[in-house]
Amino acid sequence: MESMKSKPRDGTDSDLSEQIKAATKDSHVRAENTQLMLNYQRGQITQTQYKLLLCSLYEIYQALEEELDRNADHPSVQPIYFPQELARLESLELDLEHFFGPHWRKRITVPAATHRYAQRLREIGKNSPDLLVAHAYTRYLGDLSGGQVLGKITQKSLGLSGTKGILFFSFPGVSSPNRFKQLYRSRMNSIDLTEQQRREVLDEATRAFEFNIEVFDDLQKMLSITEEASSEKGNDAASKTPKTFSNSPILQFALGVGITLATVGMGVYAF
Repeated sequence: MESMKSKPRDGTDSDLSEQIKAATKDSHVRAENTQLMLNYQRGQITQTQYKLLLCSLYEIYQALEEELDRNADHPSVQPIYFPQELARLESLELDLEHFFGPHWRKRITVPAATHRYAQRLREIGKNSPDLLVAHAYTRYLGDLSGGQVLGKITQKSLGLSGTKGILFFSFPGVSSPNRFKQLYRSRMNSIDLTEQQRREVLDEATRAFEFNIEVFDDLQKMLSITEEASSEKGNDAASKTPKTFSNSPILQFALGVGITLATVGMGVYAF
């Protein structure tokens, strides 16, 4: 039955990491070309927007890492299980405490799509642990690659000193990101998958991108309506406080999602 193992869908001998890169190319391009991501790269980010990003990332990583921990001995998860080097949850908790204070858990808020993504991670962790490979790869290596750039942009844009508030972007357990990524890819490529399992992992990698893009699309529609309403009221009584984009909760959510897309989009092709 060896012929049924690790056979790529296109009949080539490509490694799983290369196949994920190819399978998610279109989704990556769509995410990369969103206006919000471009704005982030230009350093157009506020503290409010960044705090919303941290809230969403916390819920996503809480689900991902709890499921990875629970399935640490699964044959598909064990090779790519690096909690000491990659785990983000503790860093996110410290970042959230920095911005929200000791009672941050009562103050975080996320859009509904973040909940849907977390629910998907819980679902596959329980029923299809093989698929966690796709999410771990696109998230962790994306953060390790593009996240380093985003960390510097965030620090400069928000005027932060040291690592306070941006610990999410720091990987103290990884001395050489490039060497570690090579190790990670090698470990992932060694996972023994059937043709059907491989196809499902590739589909799930695309789905990981789509979760973020769907959230952005939904919020962008809401944002457009808000902008139109704000424009119509722009010439209203001068005594009223002008509505600005930074005061719009919908825009804050949309930008938070856009930053999440930037984290994924910038990193995936730096693998």
